[in-house]
Amino acid sequence: MQVSFIIPLYNCLALTQECLRTLQATLPAGLKHEIILVDDASADGTREWMATLSAPCRALHNERNLGFAATCNRGAAEAQGEFLYFLNNDLDFQSGWFKPMFTLVQSRQAGLVGNVQLDATTGTIDHAGLWFNRKGKPEHTKRISWLARLTGEQPVPALTGACFAIKKSLWCQFGGFDEGFVNGGEDVDLCLKARQAGWRNCVATRSIVRHHVSQSPGRKRRDEENSRRLLDRWHAKIAELAVDDVCIACLEVAWDEPRNYPDLLLARDAFLFRCGLLPRPSARIRAAAHAAFEIEFRRWAHLLDGGSPPPPSQVVAWQLYQLPLERLAAL
Repeated sequence: MQVSFIIPLYNCLALTQECLRTLQATLPAGLKHEIILVDDASADGTREWMATLSAPCRALHNERNLGFAATCNRGAAEAQGEFLYFLNNDLDFQSGWFKPMFTLVQSRQAGLVGNVQLDATTGTIDHAGLWFNRKGKPEHTKRISWLARLTGEQPVPALTGACFAIKKSLWCQFGGFDEGFVNGGEDVDLCLKARQAGWRNCVATRSIVRHHVSQSPGRKRRDEENSRRLLDRWHAKIAELAVDDVCIACLEVAWDEPRNYPDLLLARDAFLFRCGLLPRPSARIRAAAHAAFEIEFRRWAHLLDGGSPPPPSQVVAWQLYQLPLERLAAL
């Protein structure tokens, strides 16, 4: 078996049916594959519809709602393919989407391989990878570099779990998704595991799908909890990945209030780094990143744990900046 497609399901039967139709219509002839659909206790007729499916489809059912990570893990445990493709059930597959991803995931250096996802409503790029902002949170990259357009590959720190491929051997090595995350963050966590182990995450820029981007209500607190768990685990690594946006933030403040700016050396370092004249972020830049993250942890303590609210961010940022600069080597 070459490929196992794993599709976690929770309601949205009409989207699931269209997803499966377009998937099967766009796969190469002769591909040895299976399609594993894992129902996470849907209540809209999904289970009854799954009973009508035949090979290469396989149906699994959770007796209670387990969430995205556990549902994907269950599907992967049953998979027989050498390569695993994880697919949201709200994707519409375009002709030619499969081969660019398959080519990249077979390479020796490949960790997780994603693709370009268009917003199904607007037709604009919603995802071409993920980057980390000054608060340590992942955001969607919505641009493809000219070099990536030429090569068909865009290296990225992380990518969304809505559509990605990975060798099954790597999936098993990393232990699959961490089920401590609740419907968010588990994909980025897995990407960082791959990156730390020396693998290369990338987006196949010639693979394009349409995605009915989630609009689920009531996600704010859950997303904040997932973000805190992610940043707590990967604090140092995310600080490295967020320095570009931290530098932009430093330069914005220095430009707006140059007379009140507390550290012109930091502004100098940020400018030189953004211009490519510093080979790596200076201690001041790295300390500023850790300080920005500490503000987020204080905010989470207030929002999620009922702690005291943090002081105004512009003040506390420069108070905290001094502390991590003194003990940066220990972070």
